[in-house]
Amino acid sequence: MNPTPALIIMVAAVFTNNILLANFLGMCSFLACSRQIDTAVGLGAAVVFVSTATVVLNHVIYYQVLVRWDIEYLQYIVFIAVIAAFVQLVEMFIERFSPVLYFSLGIFLPLITVNCAILGSSLFMVIREYSFAQAAGFGVGAGLGWALAIILMAGLRKKMLYSNVPRPFQGVPLVMIITGVMAMAFMGFTGMVSIQ
Repeated sequence: MNPTPALIIMVAAVFTNNILLANFLGMCSFLACSRQIDTAVGLGAAVVFVSTATVVLNHVIYYQVLVRWDIEYLQYIVFIAVIAAFVQLVEMFIERFSPVLYFSLGIFLPLITVNCAILGSSLFMVIREYSFAQAAGFGVGAGLGWALAIILMAGLRKKMLYSNVPRPFQGVPLVMIITGVMAMAFMGFTGMVSIQ
């Protein structure tokens, strides 16, 4: 088992080992839903909830069922089924209590199911052999790191609307450049804390 405390894993997952900026997982919804701050906050909150819940539940299922019955080879199918169930729960909740957010997220809310950041969090938890507490910390940190990145990008994109950006850099090219600069800035925290 990994001896790193759960709080350190959580902080590292937010900053130095950000699932989006260090591993570039979850880029499709990050690029598409980072135009409006409200949408970014809503999707970020949904990703935090789904990431935390699915990593914890997948940890229990992996070690209590799959390892015990020696069927670890089913982990991908089981992890995706758990993620799909939680995304469906979140989608129903948002549709019921925030129809405006539900319609602004559009197709990207159900696409959390195939968001590679969510599946990557569960797979990293297995690869790094985290305990239950460490897995919970990592799930929260991975979700918060992804949410922080998309909210920062939404704020920067809103600011760019009032900037004089050269025509060849408008749109996706500038967003990709800013994402790279954000990744370098977050990796500047590597001396503070890092996880493997």
